[in-house]
Amino acid sequence: MHPAFSVIFLTTLIGAGQGLFLALYTGQLYSAFKLLPVQDSANYYVLGSLIVLVLLIAGLVSSFFHLGRPERAWRAAARWQTSWLSREVIVLPAFTGAVAAWGLVHYTGWNPLLFTISDTYEIDLSLVVGAAATLLCFFLFLCTGMIYACIKMLQEWATPLTVVNYTLLGISSGFILATGFAAWQDSGLVDFFGGWAIFVTILAFMTRTASLIRNARIRHKSSLETAIGIRHRHIEQKAQGSMAGSFNTREYFHGASQRNFKYIKWVFLVLVFPLPLMLLSIGLSAQAISLLIAAFLIQYVGLLAERWFFFAQANHPQNLYYQTV
Repeated sequence: MHPAFSVIFLTTLIGAGQGLFLALYTGQLYSAFKLLPVQDSANYYVLGSLIVLVLLIAGLVSSFFHLGRPERAWRAAARWQTSWLSREVIVLPAFTGAVAAWGLVHYTGWNPLLFTISDTYEIDLSLVVGAAATLLCFFLFLCTGMIYACIKMLQEWATPLTVVNYTLLGISSGFILATGFAAWQDSGLVDFFGGWAIFVTILAFMTRTASLIRNARIRHKSSLETAIGIRHRHIEQKAQGSMAGSFNTREYFHGASQRNFKYIKWVFLVLVFPLPLMLLSIGLSAQAISLLIAAFLIQYVGLLAERWFFFAQANHPQNLYYQTV
């Protein structure tokens, strides 16, 4: 498939935003149950929610660049009963609004106590709003992943690993960003976020590697024989069937050489996993804010390459007709 850079930026930006929110809310939840020190709501959570909103809005804006008629984008929500894309179009603004409400509660200080658990743990309004945003966050991960996982004809995508990898890679980038953010804010949650970031990144490496191994072993259901309806042991295509390019040759081929295609795979494997892990480990031990921020920036560049490879690796059955371009 031909990767659309607007979709690449959309999925990576909102994934980082979702992961950062989950990190911030997890920290607040631990603080509410007296497992971590309480943070300054007016500064820490407000600024953190603003960064999340910037990432979500930037991703949403980037998505408009691959639309032929952006003014009709609202119609994408019409098929929410059957379309995962329509569900994503609905859930993304809902999640953005929930994060804005969560940040607003912290900003205004209007955070009444709603109830207590065992007369010890206080549950206030921000925790309830954050819980609702968390549910929307995970449903957004599901919607984004299922847009591709539900396409049965693209066997590289049609696997639960697609949803798992979208979720874990987003959480990984978000927790790494939260580690740098906590260090910048001189928060006591740096080691907490850093530990979770290392764990999730290792877990994401395992599942992404599993998907690469799976895709390398795929036996495609379609072949030249099934495409043209001729059963013969030796069929060789000499031309694409037309003299010039077309929509099919532009949108269903990534255009990179096989050498560059393999090179990009190793680039993202290094930039997304071992390099950020190394920078995180050194940054946490040396308390170096610059290394923690660099870990996020380097991983994000790797995620751009990873997402390009994800789209380019999908081999559409129509390519059987256009093997020689």
